[in-house]
Amino acid sequence: MHISNNTFIFKPTTIMKHTGHIVDILSRRIYDGEVTIADGIIKRITPKSNVPERAPYLLPGFIDSHVHIESSMMVPAEFARVAVEQGTIGVIADPHEITNVLGNDGINFMISNGQHIRFNFCFGAPSCVPSCDASIETSGAHLDSHDIRSLMQRQEIGFLGEMMNYPGVLADDLEVKAKIEAALANGKPVDGHAPGLQGQERLTYARAGITTDHECSSLEEARACIEAGMMVQIREGSAAKNYEALSPLLKESPDRVMFCTDDCHPDDLIRGHINRIVSRALGDGYDLWDVLTAVCVTPQRHYHLSWGLLQEGDAANFISVDNLSPHFRVLSTVVKGKEVFNCNSYLSTIQSQSKSITNQMAILDNYPNRFVARPLTPDDIRMSLSSGDTAHIIRAFDGSLLTTHDIVEVTGNPLVDMHYPWNEVQKIVVYNRYTEGARPVVGLVRGFGLSNGAMAGSVAHDCHNIVAIGSSDEYIVKAINRIIEMKGGEVAIAGEEMTDIALPIAGLISPLGGHEIAYRSSLLRDTVKRAGCPLKSPFITMAFMCLPVIPELKLTDRGLFDSLRWQFV
Repeated sequence: MHISNNTFIFKPTTIMKHTGHIVDILSRRIYDGEVTIADGIIKRITPKSNVPERAPYLLPGFIDSHVHIESSMMVPAEFARVAVEQGTIGVIADPHEITNVLGNDGINFMISNGQHIRFNFCFGAPSCVPSCDASIETSGAHLDSHDIRSLMQRQEIGFLGEMMNYPGVLADDLEVKAKIEAALANGKPVDGHAPGLQGQERLTYARAGITTDHECSSLEEARACIEAGMMVQIREGSAAKNYEALSPLLKESPDRVMFCTDDCHPDDLIRGHINRIVSRALGDGYDLWDVLTAVCVTPQRHYHLSWGLLQEGDAANFISVDNLSPHFRVLSTVVKGKEVFNCNSYLSTIQSQSKSITNQMAILDNYPNRFVARPLTPDDIRMSLSSGDTAHIIRAFDGSLLTTHDIVEVTGNPLVDMHYPWNEVQKIVVYNRYTEGARPVVGLVRGFGLSNGAMAGSVAHDCHNIVAIGSSDEYIVKAINRIIEMKGGEVAIAGEEMTDIALPIAGLISPLGGHEIAYRSSLLRDTVKRAGCPLKSPFITMAFMCLPVIPELKLTDRGLFDSLRWQFV
């Protein structure tokens, strides 16, 4: 109601009703009933006895407990529009990637953009920008403990993002400690990132106030987390896939696990999100209630959220599915009291959601970005290898962010003599895009298998400089220069063929629609495959060849870095 010229004008309350089989996770029961919604709230749930057997099952929506939206290459509003098609009603989002490029402006962009659509975002304040000291890598921004203290006081910020600087935690670094204390003082949880940490070091890490970890890749490691009092986020992303190794936790410690994707590529997102992990877990025979608790209940409890659990008085955020088998299908998604997806009126829901995206993108006259890199020539990336030299090679693996460190005594130049036994080795180049006059850094990598082309991108964790891998200097330079021309993007070259996608928002994000981005991403992957690369997620795998906080050997714009010894090679 509002008053105008002493006249009372009443706005009628919109009431919506949904009937079906109510999946009550809290009481672990299913009953037939009708859900009445008014003003975005579940006003009443009325048991009914005449609900048809073929009626849908109504249950709380799914939540991704740790994701970097930027990895989808979509603005938050578009990511949400695609995610609701998969039954996701909210995400715990760490804007770590865009913050490394734009600082606080990146965080504000993500929050502002997400406000243009019906979806639940819990954004965090990235704790490690950059992920390492500036002597190790160059980023576009830097957040210190004073910045974190200010961010923690904002209502829109719900947690401190993954604390990747675990050496700093273990060493009781004052700056790291101040960031953690700023979060805890405001009652906000602290996310972790400590691959391989066990024993006393894991206990020390947890006792610092860090309560989650999504980097566990073995059951032993995950159990150590839980024993230390932490929550384990079982990750099944586009590159890192840990469900198979960690799924026994659903039976052993069902109240200590959540599901997440961490980095979800666009062509994966349009095919499925958290619903795919749920389906797999049910297919593996895990208890329905334990699985739903992991994706609906535990994230809300851990992050102090009130997004609703399909109870009277809750926010109306829920989904309907056709059955509760591993082959369930999402029929509709309700967010904040409004149906934002319905499989029977797919086009209209796309149009209503995308309208808000179009409106808010129209106000962006200039996409926020930082990009001053200049074009290169093949001479800029020359590398000399002679008989008797020792070569340090990054070895990449499909489906993993971890690398190993191969040390080889050179008896010939593998970049020239293709008959050489390790002729699968290619050059990898990292090029600082933030500093005028910077020089590219060149290393060696194996596992990408490129024999007739190159790939390059401005998505390169976590500082997002330009990274490229290719079978010749000419291919590599051609790909890098196209990235520079677009002020960010991804490029694939196979012979005379070039495929690309521009990412003008921070060099990470496209203003296009999600399905168009996914289509172009699939074209990029196909082109890379034709160039000889066998990896399932080549661009995400390449992006992590630059992240020095994940073992073992990585290449930054400062040089080849050994994260186990925490020193340059």
